[in-house]
Amino acid sequence: MTLRQELTGTGTAFGTFGELLQGVLPEDGGDFLVTLPVARWSMATFRQDAGVGGIGVRPAHKKKALQLARMIAEEERRPVRGVLTVSSVIPEGKGLASSSADLVATARAMASTLRTPMPPCRIERLLARIEPTDGVLYPAIVAFHHRAVRLRAVLGTLPAMTVVGIDEGGAVDTVAYNRIPKSFSTAQSHEYARLLDRLSYAVPRHDLAEVGQVATRSALMNQPFRYKRSLDPMLEICRDVGGLGVAVGHSGTTLGILLDSRDPSCTRRAMEAAQACGERAGNVAVYRTLSFPGTPTPTSPHAETLLPA
Repeated sequence: MTLRQELTGTGTAFGTFGELLQGVLPEDGGDFLVTLPVARWSMATFRQDAGVGGIGVRPAHKKKALQLARMIAEEERRPVRGVLTVSSVIPEGKGLASSSADLVATARAMASTLRTPMPPCRIERLLARIEPTDGVLYPAIVAFHHRAVRLRAVLGTLPAMTVVGIDEGGAVDTVAYNRIPKSFSTAQSHEYARLLDRLSYAVPRHDLAEVGQVATRSALMNQPFRYKRSLDPMLEICRDVGGLGVAVGHSGTTLGILLDSRDPSCTRRAMEAAQACGERAGNVAVYRTLSFPGTPTPTSPHAETLLPA
């Protein structure tokens, strides 16, 4: 191992296509979401360099990642100097967990460089000091309390799905969005609890039809809070191509039609959906969801200890 390799560490984290479900449960601190991991990644590299004054970041606008790197260095109680480089193919401000992925990748890169443990519980504690966070630190579909930055449950894994997505444009500041008070009725919070129960049953059984129905219902319930002008056209396209349902970035600008990648007609359906989306909305991109073989389900209250970093 060369000196440069000894002083350099990397970390990665996946993004999500919005959420399968997001809302508030009828309990204190009930804000939650259910992740939909996709094959889009952030990668962070930290290279120690004694000739650098403190810790710097590239590109310069990745200020949250820089804040996290400095927090980890402070906890280590030893001199840490170097440059953090963050690269990502996840669009920012769209509801695709780009910021969460940057931060998780940064935590893992710092841990790799400094040879320090970085279990999920430590990442959660650190990220809670920075911003509301998606559950992308867990290799599974999870129910996650994003405001409190705390795992609720590991739901499991699903067969791969194809997502034909559109972007309505603009960008959303997740921190600012989460500061906006949202008034959920008692009936709504109980419906979110029922939807979470449905997902908790459907995911381990790989019931993609039920997953699509829950995602669609969550998208519709989110309209008063983050209106998507393209939701009705996307629902129509989904019906026309025989899709499973529509998932959205609840706090972002994306909407996507879910298709079962195992279906022999998936490629044809995806092409038809992409053409229709392009005609009605433009900004079409195709994503593939991630599967995680060996994910343990159901979980205990300390399920994070069952999952690798």
